[in-house]
Amino acid sequence: MADTSPAPNEAARTVIVARGVRKHYGSIHAVDGVDLDVREGELFGLIGHNGAGKSTLFKMMLGLIPLSAGEIRIDGAPVGGAGGDFRAVRRKIGYLPENVVLYDNLTGLETLQFFARLKGVPPQGNAALLERVGLAHAARRRVREYSKGMRQRLGFAQALLGTPRILFLDEPTTGLDPEAIRGFYAILRQLKGEGVTMVITSHILAEIQERVDRLAIMAAGKVQATGTVQALREQMDLPLWFSVRVAAEDFEAVRAALGSLPVGAIEAREDHVAVQCPREAKMAVIAALAALGGKVRDLSVREPSLEDVFFGFSD
Repeated sequence: MADTSPAPNEAARTVIVARGVRKHYGSIHAVDGVDLDVREGELFGLIGHNGAGKSTLFKMMLGLIPLSAGEIRIDGAPVGGAGGDFRAVRRKIGYLPENVVLYDNLTGLETLQFFARLKGVPPQGNAALLERVGLAHAARRRVREYSKGMRQRLGFAQALLGTPRILFLDEPTTGLDPEAIRGFYAILRQLKGEGVTMVITSHILAEIQERVDRLAIMAAGKVQATGTVQALREQMDLPLWFSVRVAAEDFEAVRAALGSLPVGAIEAREDHVAVQCPREAKMAVIAALAALGGKVRDLSVREPSLEDVFFGFSD
């Protein structure tokens, strides 16, 4: 599906291009005709149900599995193409898989040294990298002693080896506690400021809805929609919800004020009135409530969540 929403930086060059990408396993179409563009310095989200094709698409972008059809170009180089162009590009890519597999008998520092050698990266910055992801205190502990969250942070550290310009992060916050998740996204903000391009998948939609620049919603191997969260909200035309705090004796005054407007449900709930409002009626509802003066003690407006948008497109 074409992306019709404005991008945060439309002047930025496109770093990742996918056109007509397909991956078939016999009669199973894991990825079925995907078109995508990801711009330089963008934090791009990829969301979908289990089995939607997100991880398969990641692996094709990394050259880990071949395409059945279509083309992927990263930084101008065709993935899986002849010659050494993509091999050179791959040195600028970091990858955190959904399930991090590490050697239990190595320490955290030894693990980074091992991956640094595989990637051809000098090991001098490994200790600083562990400190950056919050593992400096466990640098010389065996990985077998690491918790799930610590293993995830170590996996993130290996993805950052060699200061990559492109990052693929597949369910990167699995096992992380709230403080670690906050630290993880703080690092992503720093990387974004440095112009690093990032593609992230997550099942925790509330976690990413205010953090990604744009996202794509996948279902059954296809991209159902692409755009900013706000653009997708508007495209779905989902209603807003007003929460109007008034005294119980003024509930009927709210109903009367909104009676002539094209609103949906009006529900009395303990200390407030919940009003379902079509997006186009938003300003008229605000004006009608403002006319009630001091009867309205407080007012809040809830936009549809990314979860609402996701189920609207994927159902």
